[in-house]
Amino acid sequence: MRVQLFIPCFVDQLYPHTGMNMVKVLEKLGCEVTYNTKQTCCGQPAYNAGYQEEAKLVGVKFLQDFKENTFIVSPSGSCTGYIRNCYSKLFENSSEHNLSNQVQSNAFEFTEFLTKVLKVEDIGATLNGKATYHDACGALRECGIKDGPRKLLANVTGLEMVEMAECETCCGFGGTFAVKYEPISMGMAQVKVKSALDTGAKFIITTDVSCMMHMQGYIDNHKLPIRTLHIADVLASGW
Repeated sequence: MRVQLFIPCFVDQLYPHTGMNMVKVLEKLGCEVTYNTKQTCCGQPAYNAGYQEEAKLVGVKFLQDFKENTFIVSPSGSCTGYIRNCYSKLFENSSEHNLSNQVQSNAFEFTEFLTKVLKVEDIGATLNGKATYHDACGALRECGIKDGPRKLLANVTGLEMVEMAECETCCGFGGTFAVKYEPISMGMAQVKVKSALDTGAKFIITTDVSCMMHMQGYIDNHKLPIRTLHIADVLASGW
């Protein structure tokens, strides 16, 4: 199966190993992974900041970069959710309308692609320790991803999964929200990390590196005995 790789900005600049681990898993499962080196941003930051025309310009380039009619897989529920839910508005009644529909239907978040398209729940990964799962807003609310990641993690040898209180509550990042409303954002991170610590978990696992970055910043600043992991890094471990 041929797959186009979409690497979001945060992954490209801050967590490249997560993208590489996603490729590792996809190739193990028999996918032919392609990567267009000309790809850039999907346009979400501009759109969320209110710059819709600028977001549309970036989106036009994104559509051209991913015009091949094959699956598009990304380690981000946030970016995937944006493409699915906002491109319809951006490109309605435009010359890009049909291509936008094609790209939207081809776009999948990584764990969603594994469980819903490849129909796989056991990757053969191994990671020792206790962990809890954070439902990233983009994955949960925009893509409807809830059970898939949990099924994948339940099959990781040596990993004990435990649910934290309010696992669906936002971690406080929210893109520019964390910049404009820093005290509120950090207060939300504090609540989320405390909920994870209360489980006795060693790891907080999620689908989005933006959530990871935000929570890990709080963890590092307060020297807390827990760390964040992207699910792609977990599924690529131990083999």
